[in-house]
Amino acid sequence: MVVEEATHEHLSVISAVTTAGKLFTRVQEEAFCGEQVVAFLEQLQRFLGGKLLIYWDRSRIHRGEAVRAWLAAGHAGDVRVELLPAYAPELNPDEGVWNELKHHDLANVSCLDLRGLRTHLRRGIQRLQHRPDLIRGFFAQAELD
Repeated sequence: MVVEEATHEHLSVISAVTTAGKLFTRVQEEAFCGEQVVAFLEQLQRFLGGKLLIYWDRSRIHRGEAVRAWLAAGHAGDVRVELLPAYAPELNPDEGVWNELKHHDLANVSCLDLRGLRTHLRRGIQRLQHRPDLIRGFFAQAELD
């Protein structure tokens, strides 16, 4: 007999890719809120410097009050947001990251806890971070190169 305990434990991941082939991520055990999206954008700005062009799907978290307020507070000059059409993941180069992780690094993975899942996820992210050619290919696939 197999007994399975259902929980609401999960990992949430936010990511960004650059045309130079860099991958940035943040992983946490709770869902991301608008303030955490803003913190991630600020971290990207500090690390990358200069202006950012963000391609976003139309997720509620990307359009939330915290993000709108941050952009309105003077960051809109340094961060340009382009909204992708609804239901068009093929136009988002960051989707290539998730397809790659799901079909290679996390395919057929079964973990007993979040620690094990985090380990597999970290290994996959690190593999991609060492493959800038693959990340640049996600832009070419989305016809954004």
